Amino acid sequence: MRIDLAVVGSGAAAFAAAIRASTLGKSVAMIEYGTVGGTCVNTGCVPSKALIAAAEARYLALDSGRFPGVSTSAGPVDMPVLVDGKRSLVEALRAEKYLDVAEDYGWRLLRGEASFDGTPDAPVLRVTTEDGSSKLLVAAHYLVATGSRPAIPTIDGLDQVDYLTSTTAMELEEVPETVLVLGGGYVALELAQLFARLGAKVTMLVRSRLASREEPEASQCLLKVFADEDIRVVHRAIVDSVMTYPATGRVVAVASVDGSREVFTAERLLVALGRTPTTDGLNLEAVDVKTGDAEQVVVTDQLVTSNPRIWAAGDVTGHPEFVYVAAAHGAMVVDNAFTDADRSVNYTHLPRVTFTSPALGAVGMTEGQAVAAGIRCDCRIVPLHYVARALVNRDTRGFVKVVAAADTGRILGITAVAKDAGELAAAGVYILQGRMTVQQVANSWAPYLTMAEAIKIACQSYTTDISKLSCCAS
Repeated sequence: MRIDLAVVGSGAAAFAAAIRASTLGKSVAMIEYGTVGGTCVNTGCVPSKALIAAAEARYLALDSGRFPGVSTSAGPVDMPVLVDGKRSLVEALRAEKYLDVAEDYGWRLLRGEASFDGTPDAPVLRVTTEDGSSKLLVAAHYLVATGSRPAIPTIDGLDQVDYLTSTTAMELEEVPETVLVLGGGYVALELAQLFARLGAKVTMLVRSRLASREEPEASQCLLKVFADEDIRVVHRAIVDSVMTYPATGRVVAVASVDGSREVFTAERLLVALGRTPTTDGLNLEAVDVKTGDAEQVVVTDQLVTSNPRIWAAGDVTGHPEFVYVAAAHGAMVVDNAFTDADRSVNYTHLPRVTFTSPALGAVGMTEGQAVAAGIRCDCRIVPLHYVARALVNRDTRGFVKVVAAADTGRILGITAVAKDAGELAAAGVYILQGRMTVQQVANSWAPYLTMAEAIKIACQSYTTDISKLSCCAS
């Protein structure tokens, strides 16, 4: 079979590429050996946020003292029903946003395992189906969009333990009594709070600090939030070995904590230590496609690999692991391959969101990154008790931080820990792309009683004592 574009994978990057290529009139074939839709809709964004929303509803119901005069209560979680509802949502979105879309555009969807064959100058794809038969695809261009999988560390005894990952954790039919979480990144944070709010006793073992790539104030804020919700966080912890205790079936983990040996036990162990690009079985070396130390496909800023006819997009590249990055990658590959657009990736204004509650949202530089880049910066932090929206929500846990260049006042980064912090990060994208200064934002319109107003208040704090402002004073 000869086509214009052969896509390996069926997630966000793959679909964005296939849609863009189809609109250009190109012939497309997509190869998938597993469930169509990739990580986001099947095992990542959609199912996790659906469960997180449910857990937050239960948490708010248990917080009967937040709003005077309102009595609330919540019973135990019916996990089979909750998980079944999550599955129904996933199946509906997979059908509507993936299977139906592929049918509407009319590209070929081949079920089987793909591996490269031929030579670097004349690459082909061999697609092997479940019955063992195979066919060859010859394409003008190839796109590797195989995503990533949960990273599994080398820990003594781990292969003998029935541990959970971000994928399997969302299929549990009952809430564990206790959960031990390895990791402090966004997946670990979201799932630790999820299980705590569903009724589990959660302990986190973290190598450095929570959300270590973000502002240290965000780490400290989330640490306090987790302490208030009875989630134990153990810093500077490196797990040396794990085992299942035969008498109880509980997991026992031995860890070095700040130089001392400590033992932790729990009913279930959740490994949330990042993700690994999925490149095994593709036979990339046969067509001279280089991979990196983390198994990622090495690409240029234009997303082409070391073979000019083979491209890669999404998590498999080792680039930021967000579904909107993958989708942008997919469309960019097609533009570069078929229209000579010469587009390049640029993450300067990439928003980042961790869906804890309150959420962590950020865009642009942190203060540390600005200093490391040699920029003399001027920063302001506004606690949420200065934000009217937080006051009426009866939840002032959090802050907004603005990082600006000291000489020009241009805003370089915004970080927020707040309800709907992702929306603040989205607003921050436009502020940064517009190269706005602190003074410009301080003098701009901001609707009262929104959380986004916190950005304006933070900018006002550069020249004004905000404690002496009335509620909606400009």
